[in-house]
Amino acid sequence: MSDDPRFMRVALRLARKGLGRTSPNPPVGAVVVRDGRVVGAGYHKRAGAAHAESAALVEAGATARGATLYVTLEPCNHRGRTPPCCDAILTAGIARVVYGCTDPNPSVTGGGAARLRRAGVTVVADVESAACRELLRPFAQRITTGLPLVTLKLAATLDGRIATRSGESRWITGEGARRLVHRWRDEMDAVMVGAGTILADDPLLTCRRRGGRDPLRVVVDGRLRIPATARVLTNDLAPGTLVATGKSSGSKVLQMRGNGVQIETLPAAGGRIKLRALMRRLARRGVSSILLEGGGDLAAAALRERIVDRVACFVAPKLIGADGRAMLGGLGVERLRSAVALRDVRVRRIGDDFLIEGDVDKRSGARQ
Repeated sequence: MSDDPRFMRVALRLARKGLGRTSPNPPVGAVVVRDGRVVGAGYHKRAGAAHAESAALVEAGATARGATLYVTLEPCNHRGRTPPCCDAILTAGIARVVYGCTDPNPSVTGGGAARLRRAGVTVVADVESAACRELLRPFAQRITTGLPLVTLKLAATLDGRIATRSGESRWITGEGARRLVHRWRDEMDAVMVGAGTILADDPLLTCRRRGGRDPLRVVVDGRLRIPATARVLTNDLAPGTLVATGKSSGSKVLQMRGNGVQIETLPAAGGRIKLRALMRRLARRGVSSILLEGGGDLAAAALRERIVDRVACFVAPKLIGADGRAMLGGLGVERLRSAVALRDVRVRRIGDDFLIEGDVDKRSGARQ
């Protein structure tokens, strides 16, 4: 039992390989251990593929009989696109199952563990549970609330500016910060920006990381101001882009659809769509995690509507001054007690820049 945390950490490392690739399923890792040695390992690679337990058991083969299975999530006992993992575990003759956290889906929580215990398998729960729950946090939030986990990424100078007065913004932060952002794009289901970012920078919003994959690109554009010739709307990028707008018809909509762009039409008031409604639409599509990258007006709107769960703010050791462009639009804060507050704050250095991360305290912030 003293080895349980060590082998669960191996399963966690495997599970992280599935980040951004398994939705609407969670990322899960598993290892089969016999006589203190890993004889089988696997992780859930994509929705519809073998679950982590099954992959590990296949690799272990006959050596799985009487062995211990370590898995980051409680084994499933229900049939989806693949058979129940409990079936494979019992067929393989596993004697002991150690898992990191229970399934957050209220309709199946505890079912797998109960079935295994009834069959005589020794079951140990909640090993390295904090790390396993953090890995599953986006999936758990979507399953329990119907909303994806939203991380707001900000990058600014010491005085909170994202561009000079002429609009120059490349590059506020250094290469290390940009590499980390591309890793996040690789690991999250979607990246979201506003129309202003497309109009100003015409970005690709791709993952420029070796072996990486591009997230779904979500452009929020209530009035459909962006040109149909924007790079994210043309060529190979178009099918992986979703435009959220208040417009449901017109030549531009037809042109975008013809290019393969996905159009999500929502009610818009004053040209602004309700972001919470968009989040629910995206969750129904299976999106569990979103990296909200810009710009300042969209970031402020997301904070006002309380859809932001985490903030990751890069701060560069530079000063631009009050005539530069502000990091955030207006939040309507009149008193300090109404400011958006972060909890569990972590600070680390990334090259010459600093990264400040924290969870949004949902009790804070000015009410709309």
